[in-house]
Amino acid sequence: MTKKKEQKNIQSRPPVVVILGHVDHGKSSILEAIKDLKITEKESGGITQHIGAYQIEHQDKKITFIDTPGHEAFSAMRSRGAKVADIAILVIAAEEGIKPQTKEAIAHIKKTGIPLIVALNKIDKKEAQPERVKGELTKENIIVESLNGQVPSVNISAKTKQGIDELLEMILLVAEMEELKNNPEQSTSGLVIESYQDNKRGATATLLIKQGTLGNKDIIGTGSAVGRIKTMEDFQSMPIKQAFASTPVIVTGFNQVPQVGEKFYTFDSLESAQIKTDKKTAKRKEEKEVFVFEPDKKILNIILKADVRGSLEAIRASLKNIPMDEIVLRILKAEVGEITESDIKLAESAKAKIIGFRVKASSAIQQLSQQKKVKVLLFDIIYELIQGVRELLSKLLKPEVVKNILGRLKVLALFRTEKDRQIVGGKVADGQIKQGTLIDIIRGDKKIGQGKLIQLQRDKKEIDEVSKGQECGILFKGTEIIEKGDILEIYEEKREKREI
Repeated sequence: MTKKKEQKNIQSRPPVVVILGHVDHGKSSILEAIKDLKITEKESGGITQHIGAYQIEHQDKKITFIDTPGHEAFSAMRSRGAKVADIAILVIAAEEGIKPQTKEAIAHIKKTGIPLIVALNKIDKKEAQPERVKGELTKENIIVESLNGQVPSVNISAKTKQGIDELLEMILLVAEMEELKNNPEQSTSGLVIESYQDNKRGATATLLIKQGTLGNKDIIGTGSAVGRIKTMEDFQSMPIKQAFASTPVIVTGFNQVPQVGEKFYTFDSLESAQIKTDKKTAKRKEEKEVFVFEPDKKILNIILKADVRGSLEAIRASLKNIPMDEIVLRILKAEVGEITESDIKLAESAKAKIIGFRVKASSAIQQLSQQKKVKVLLFDIIYELIQGVRELLSKLLKPEVVKNILGRLKVLALFRTEKDRQIVGGKVADGQIKQGTLIDIIRGDKKIGQGKLIQLQRDKKEIDEVSKGQECGILFKGTEIIEKGDILEIYEEKREKREI
């Protein structure tokens, strides 16, 4: 193709917009307000837990949105979303201001260098202080236009839909200034936004086309998977025959679930696609994680199953942050898809727990797990899953032994000594002396031995305890010989559970 013809085929493409911000600041609610997408109500705990791509029309122009999770566990997904996008919307709740994930989002945006629009959400609330938030942004070197800066900001309310049209118009204005282009006849490539194993349709992936045109029978390949497209749908699951740049599509036909964040390309044949995949797979095998066995540490084996690749990635990243000073968390297998019989068998042989995130365990699998005594834990919210794993690990920790000193006895008399037992008399210097407690023998200022208080007597009668100032006799069990003048420190030990 000549350069003249290439230029002739260049067309404008829709902007790809990433919505970033702190958890619960209203990112998904804004998308819902834009096109009644009903995202929020479908999410567990009101949190978007995997990346989604959606496309809307405004003023006869298309805009593609990428919705990313706000929870701290999904940092990698937010970073990937920012790298894919042309424009970033930084959502900040006007009544709360800048939070930890807001700062993280700002860092991702600055790193990629893409244009930024600030959306001050929840402006309908009486506690909203948009001017204060703008002031906070200046500390992050983001100066909005109303403060003589260059970053546009829009006051919005996802609840009342105030400012939504203004936000969309601002996106189109910034996109026009960026002059986003695509040649539909050039080779097609893009990014895997999300992927999972569908029980009926097999390996399924959400792709975002970056350049070229994707057809519904094309051969595609990533670093981990290849295949001929069997079905291609838009973000609303409607069948389509082809899609252009900046369009999110849902495809089936991969030979296995591709990795999230991988680039995809089209190929002339399955053979040429496979060659590229084989090279990538070989490289990954070289970089495979190696487990170092430490004999003094206890090990918790787990099998991870998740609904989508992005969730799996976020879970693994979060689990790596759990302190592993005394124990080892070993992930035997991490896959997308429902829990299977082979998972139960592996867990049984490796004495592992199965951790599922937004996946199901059929009644047959539940019955098999009970039969094989394999623990299966299912979660819908990621921070609850992380806490669940922490609790499993905590059970492996040795309990903390807490020493509680009850009292001290000064030895005044020695009565009888035989083998590992000794009867002595003394006076309680402070505290209380109780039967069945432990004893440290203190001579001078040093501990010289220890043992146990077997029997306690006062006035030749067996009693349970003696208080300060009283005299008593005790039957001591231990190997060290007590001498007159020694101080016997009487104490109890309690074993307290520890948590990670």
